[in-house]
Amino acid sequence: MNVSLPRNIPNRKEPSFTLVELLVVVSIIGLLAGLGFPAINGALRAGKKAEVAAMAESIKTAVNAYYAEYSAYPTNVSFIKTDSQFYSALCTTTNTNGGNTRGILFLEVPSKFTLTNGTSPEIVVPSGFCRNGARSNFFVMFDQANQGYLVPNTNAGSTSLTNKMVASSVAVWVVDPYDDTGKKAVGTFK
Repeated sequence: MNVSLPRNIPNRKEPSFTLVELLVVVSIIGLLAGLGFPAINGALRAGKKAEVAAMAESIKTAVNAYYAEYSAYPTNVSFIKTDSQFYSALCTTTNTNGGNTRGILFLEVPSKFTLTNGTSPEIVVPSGFCRNGARSNFFVMFDQANQGYLVPNTNAGSTSLTNKMVASSVAVWVVDPYDDTGKKAVGTFK
């Protein structure tokens, strides 16, 4: 009896990867992904800080434009937060709190930077900037005494954010949520 293989079945094995080779490749990909995630997270955090710093610069520019128009700052105190009164003075054409009598829109705020408590919006940091998901206001300081410099602080706990005098008439910042000392800020002064 003559036994032969049918013609459609190959006589030799096709080239393929072994199980060990596949496991090595999968482990290398897992290792690279594990090393890449912290770098991606850091880049996302840096991007959010840059976005908040750009908004702080926009607020500072709007305050300076307000000063150029009215020869006065939006408030008569030297330190405020970007609350509903601040928003009303710079971001609406129908100011109900007085001050912006000409109805000029000095600042257009993207929706991710606004938080409405009741009927009054406020300018806040976007969601995801703070660790706990909170949305805090920006701090704004004016040089009401015309000294030519500011020493930014949060006034609440009188924690100085910088130990230098900032040569500016307006400073806008928010405390860095990833700094445990509470002394670093994201804002318009360096």
